[in-house]
Amino acid sequence: MFKKLFVLGLAIYLATSSTVVAQEVAVWPAFLGAGAVRTDAVLPLQWTPSENLAWQVDVVGYGQSSPVLWGDQVFVTSVEGDKKESFHTTCLDLKTGSEVWRKTLANSSPVDSSLYVSRAAPTPVIDADRIIVQFESGDCVAYSHAGEELWTRKLGQDHGPFVPEFGLGASPCQTESHVFVLLEQDGPSFLLALVKATGETTWKVEREPRSSWSSPAIVTVAGMPQVVVSSAGTVLGYAAESGEELWKFDDVGGNTATTPIDHGQGQFLIAASAGRQGENAVSSKKSNGLMQISQQAGKWVVERKWISEDANPSWASPIIHAGLAYWVNRVGVVYCLDASTGEAVYTQRSKQSCWATPVAIGDRIYFFGKEGVTTVIKAGREFEVIAENQLWNPEDIQPVELSEADQANEERRRGAAMFGGPTVYGVAVANQSFIVRIGQRVYCIRE
Repeated sequence: MFKKLFVLGLAIYLATSSTVVAQEVAVWPAFLGAGAVRTDAVLPLQWTPSENLAWQVDVVGYGQSSPVLWGDQVFVTSVEGDKKESFHTTCLDLKTGSEVWRKTLANSSPVDSSLYVSRAAPTPVIDADRIIVQFESGDCVAYSHAGEELWTRKLGQDHGPFVPEFGLGASPCQTESHVFVLLEQDGPSFLLALVKATGETTWKVEREPRSSWSSPAIVTVAGMPQVVVSSAGTVLGYAAESGEELWKFDDVGGNTATTPIDHGQGQFLIAASAGRQGENAVSSKKSNGLMQISQQAGKWVVERKWISEDANPSWASPIIHAGLAYWVNRVGVVYCLDASTGEAVYTQRSKQSCWATPVAIGDRIYFFGKEGVTTVIKAGREFEVIAENQLWNPEDIQPVELSEADQANEERRRGAAMFGGPTVYGVAVANQSFIVRIGQRVYCIRE
């Protein structure tokens, strides 16, 4: 039954982008919920640390990945050890938060653990038969829903080593048969297609070296799934079946962190921002907008439909909901645009900085603030805050211990100040619940 529901949900996703389909079984199978099958009827509007909080549980180690879920199981990943020696995958019961199972994979390429590098940053993918987890070392493992190890790959040994300054951060994406893994660094870089059932490589595409942490996404055009990668100066589309490069767009810059968002009919959003030192300030201004893939004279082409020079997100990807596009930046400024034309509708500030991508449900948009305050606004052309919800009491969160690597120089000490506090990294949506993840804890919000 689960398999039938997944195939149905994924097929509808591939055909119609982010269309939400009502089903009895909750499915949030990948980063940003790509391929999600869920209902919207009874998700909570308000909560506090003592109200509508069904459970909260600490996880072993620390992780920056988002939760994924299938049915009544929630899955999160984390790393543990001074050199990230251990990679954990933990399965939690959706109803109670109790640990169902936890499996540990030895890191094949240990490096110093610090707040300044990725720690279990890639979000897994899951389908009816397995969960596939990729870690920043290139170690990749598949488990059954019951926790049985199905296969492992040491991609760092096969194609690495991967030693980017801040670690790998891209999450994989999937079709029914394959998982697509993006491995980018200032050295040999690749996009791989692995068979989900066996872990074998179907194809490998070499990528130009670059510093980027953006994730690939599936965009389906005329029934054909394409792997779209928006990353550090280019946006490229590859045939999911063969890895053939179908089209390339290189009039962009600063697109190093966000994921393309499928809008259906070959349209998708991309986003970019200037770097910490102001690099890409000019090119990023023309790199937030709507792109269009189409076939012309038998060839695939991509063109820019519109841009917004003002929207400047940091880590949160933009979304489209009910004809409007929403960007949010690192200080919580929300940019609302007409999704058809790119015309600015409003610019307003939410309660907190947002690192997690917003969630749109019915007539609400949820902005999950970095430090635990979620601003809920009414969907539409007027900015109207309808709730502000605090998830935890600050004194309840233990500070993260700083490693020697965190204090190695002034730049790293400044980074530790930014990354050391509790951070909402990602959210998954079940039929009646939000699953919210910070580094060392998972929360379930439910009425």
